[in-house]
Amino acid sequence: MEAFSHLLEQLYFTSGNKAKAQLIADYIANAPDPDRGWAIAAMAGTLRFDFFKRNTVKKLISEHTDPALFAMSYDYVGEVSETVAHLWPYSEPSDSLPTLTEVVETFTSISKQKVSATLAHYLTIMTPAQRWALLKLGTRGLRIGVSARSIKQILADYGNKDIKEVETLWHAVTPPYVDMLGWLEGKVDKPDIKNAVTFHPVMLSHPIEDSDIKAFTKNTWQIENKYDGIRVQLVVKSNNPINDKAQNGSGADGDKPQKALFSRTGDDISHSFPDLLESISGNMVLDGELLVIHNAEPGFHPSEESTAQSAASQRTSSDKSGKQASSATQPNVDTFNALQQRLNKKKPSKALQSSAPVGLIVYDALVLNGEDLTEKTLKARRHYLEEWFSKTNNSRLFLSETLNATSPETLRQLHTQVCQNRAVEGLMIKRLDSHYVPGRPKGQWFKWKRDPLVVDAVMMYAQRGHGKRSSFYSDYTFGVWEDSQLLPIGKAYSGFTDEELKKLDNWVRRNAVGRFGPVREVKKELVLEVAFDAVHPSSRHKSGVALRFPRIHRIRWDKPASEADTLANVKALIEG
Repeated sequence: MEAFSHLLEQLYFTSGNKAKAQLIADYIANAPDPDRGWAIAAMAGTLRFDFFKRNTVKKLISEHTDPALFAMSYDYVGEVSETVAHLWPYSEPSDSLPTLTEVVETFTSISKQKVSATLAHYLTIMTPAQRWALLKLGTRGLRIGVSARSIKQILADYGNKDIKEVETLWHAVTPPYVDMLGWLEGKVDKPDIKNAVTFHPVMLSHPIEDSDIKAFTKNTWQIENKYDGIRVQLVVKSNNPINDKAQNGSGADGDKPQKALFSRTGDDISHSFPDLLESISGNMVLDGELLVIHNAEPGFHPSEESTAQSAASQRTSSDKSGKQASSATQPNVDTFNALQQRLNKKKPSKALQSSAPVGLIVYDALVLNGEDLTEKTLKARRHYLEEWFSKTNNSRLFLSETLNATSPETLRQLHTQVCQNRAVEGLMIKRLDSHYVPGRPKGQWFKWKRDPLVVDAVMMYAQRGHGKRSSFYSDYTFGVWEDSQLLPIGKAYSGFTDEELKKLDNWVRRNAVGRFGPVREVKKELVLEVAFDAVHPSSRHKSGVALRFPRIHRIRWDKPASEADTLANVKALIEG
């Protein structure tokens, strides 16, 4: 634990990426197994459990010191772990600290009732720097300026391997990574993952620039709709859809998973979508967009005609006699709000699965019929997919439709056209000769999203950020008018520059009128121009609306708060 603590302290006070990489490589070379593997997992964010919650830490310090002193210290420091590390009142430093592995094993095996007492003991025998490392580790909030991809690159360099090899292994092996580290050092064979149902790193796109549009030429690019769902990866290694226990991701072969659905970041979300998995078999890895699709049939394309009206309004219609008759025969794609009801549901009910059935619009294939296609061009991969779909009869999987444009001008016209479709966010534009490369390779794939919606809202509350922003009020709750009352409609913490952040922070401090723990209520005077991708009805919010991806577009220092938008203006932007 002492060596891990020292590493974190060095990383925290080191700014250069190369210097950080060297520190981590030195640690890997000198730390024993399995300590170094747990350290890698902590830095890369792959520790899948919390030793203790932030509330546990705050309750513990409040029990052992003056709560008012803690509150004032926390307000000044802006970060729980650092505050507690220095404020802990007992100090009996020990020369025999537990190893990192012992800490991990202790907190994963003890009962919940013993967590606080064990944590208190460790805090007492540690120095402030070691306490900070422990608290950061336990709450999974290191924030040391090292990304998961950086860790993979460091490991690849350490073992003199191609990063693609490390990325391919990454999601199939688990902490503390003893076999993978042994392979990187040439001590053991490469871990065999050929039969593993695991996430494969995805290929990402760049936002399109005007120069990219002007350089567009026909016969070079594949154009598709960018749907308003979530990017997922479907991994299947199963030949018997009937016997597979799709609901829990395990098959007839003991507890060995047969198929899984992953988010774009590699999180297994299979449990939320058993209706998608249960009827699928084969040996494939598909890349696509998950959507709620009503009344879908094999071969269905979610074209503009089938998505022109909301699913809710299509479920009933008036017949000639004036009676309400079902119109649930026309396939249609629902909004992201409908899909959101399914997200993070560990065990979705049959009623929810029926009212919000999901389907997958397939963009690409990494593996098809057991064959790795990532080294083939997009044009070739598309051909394989078309052949596969011609022999597939599945009402949950749909091949993404390709669109046509012959010049920059027709591409602009196409973008305008598709953005009229409420289920579409814009266009995906991909080079036909592109290989499937993990990460974000330059000039290969572009996304052209629709222009954001914008409203003028009034800042109501501000909260301090985390990490490097822990000293600034950087998270802002904003609202719009309903009569003479401001109702909150969202929260944003991005979209502004560092210089603008300093000005906003200064304004919050000078105009605070109330305090609720770390939150400051401010005078209702500052107008923020807020951009967002969509607005949906929401019963969870007093305003009755929820914004998707809100961010600060502009600070309207010049605009009176009385001229901000009304709730009626915002509701008018709800599609369908």
